[in-house]
Amino acid sequence: MPIALSEIVYYSLHMSQYDDIERRIGARIRIERESRGWSLTELAERSAVSRAMIHKIERGESSPTATLLGKLSGAFSLSMSTLMARAEMQQGRFLRQEEQPVWIDPQTGYKRRHVSPKSDLPLDLVRIELPAGAEVPMPASAYAFMRQLIWVLEGRLTFLEGDVRHVMSEGDCLELGPPTDCVFRNETGEPCIYAVLVLRNA
Repeated sequence: MPIALSEIVYYSLHMSQYDDIERRIGARIRIERESRGWSLTELAERSAVSRAMIHKIERGESSPTATLLGKLSGAFSLSMSTLMARAEMQQGRFLRQEEQPVWIDPQTGYKRRHVSPKSDLPLDLVRIELPAGAEVPMPASAYAFMRQLIWVLEGRLTFLEGDVRHVMSEGDCLELGPPTDCVFRNETGEPCIYAVLVLRNA
């Protein structure tokens, strides 16, 4: 079946925007590291991510996974949402849907849309689409500096909070407890869509 020109243009534009976000994320990680006076080795020790991998991410030579971004943001005492917002968005109170940055985890297909504008409010609202069968672990450090709610919009999400297993259905909402290693898991054959609301500590 021939591919329509419009599909090629859409694909090329989407990949260009995705590559641009990847470069901005890498540049933001370097800025956060250098603003703290840290070497690559020091960030590697603090985040448990290899020095070589951080170097590749900063140079835009490797795409970070959601798990790696969680480790790096935790090392900076930032939420992953804050780190991504600093990389992705301009300041403002109004953010149209088509302007909301979308990032896709190259490992799992986890799709993250930053919904809330970048403002001085200590709050981030993110929409996540987790593909069927996908699993995304997050270290405790990624939750150490904020309070967080998870609200399932479609499908079913299994959320492992340390040793506690939460099976969440459409409409369910969970407030996370003290920081611990967590896993977002879709054990079904359909995508799961959920919202994450992060309230940063003042």
